[in-house]
Amino acid sequence: MKYLIPLYCLLVLASCRNTPETQVQTEAPERPLLEQLAAAHGFDNWKEVNQIRFTWNIDRDTTHFERTWIWDVRQQEVTRIMAGDTVTYLRAEVDSTLAQVDGGFINDKYWLLAPYQWVWDGQNITHTYQEGVNAPLSGAAADKLTIVYGDSGGYTPGDAYDFYLDADSKVMEWAFRKANQPEPNLITTWEGYQDYGGLQLSTMRQNPESGFKLYFTGIEIR
Repeated sequence: MKYLIPLYCLLVLASCRNTPETQVQTEAPERPLLEQLAAAHGFDNWKEVNQIRFTWNIDRDTTHFERTWIWDVRQQEVTRIMAGDTVTYLRAEVDSTLAQVDGGFINDKYWLLAPYQWVWDGQNITHTYQEGVNAPLSGAAADKLTIVYGDSGGYTPGDAYDFYLDADSKVMEWAFRKANQPEPNLITTWEGYQDYGGLQLSTMRQNPESGFKLYFTGIEIR
C-alpha cells in the first residue's frame, strides 16, 4: 500500500535541507605568502594604477645622478627622461638598440616596487622565509624573505635579495647578493614610506656607513 505524505510535511523537509546547520561551509583558500607580503605594501591597489611617474636619484660621495620614468601600465609604454634626452618605447618592441634603456627601467622599477615584483616575477623566482632574525644594519628583530632569480631570463639572472621585514610585514632593510653569492654586495635601509593612492612605497634607501643614498622624488600615480 502506498502512503501519501501531507504537503505541509514536504515543505518542512525542504526547509530543513536549507538550514544553515545543514549547509556545507567552505573557507576561502589562504593567499600565497608572497601575495600576502605584497599586500602589506598596498599591492591590492595596483589594479587601479594606469600610469606611474617617478625620478630615481642616487648620491655617492659628491656626485648626483638621476633619471625620470613614466610608465603607462596599460599600454606598457615607457618614457625615460635623462640629462635633457627623452626616449619613449613599447616594452613589447625592445630590441638591441633599446636593451640598455630598458635595463635601466627594470633596475629602477625594482628598487621602487620590489614587493610587487615578488608577485609579478613568481614564475622565475624561488623564495624562503625565516622568522626571528636580526636586520643587518639596525640589528632590529625581523623576518627574512630571500628571493632568488632563475639562471636564465631577465637582465641579471641568478641574483638574490634578502628582505628584512618588520612586525607589519613591510621591508625595513634589504641586501643584494649578485649571482646568489654568500656575502652581500650592498645593504641598505628601506625608509620614508608614503601612501600613494593606497600604494605603500618606501622613498629612501641608504647605508650610513658607506655614504650610499638612493631615493625617489616626483612620484605621481594616475
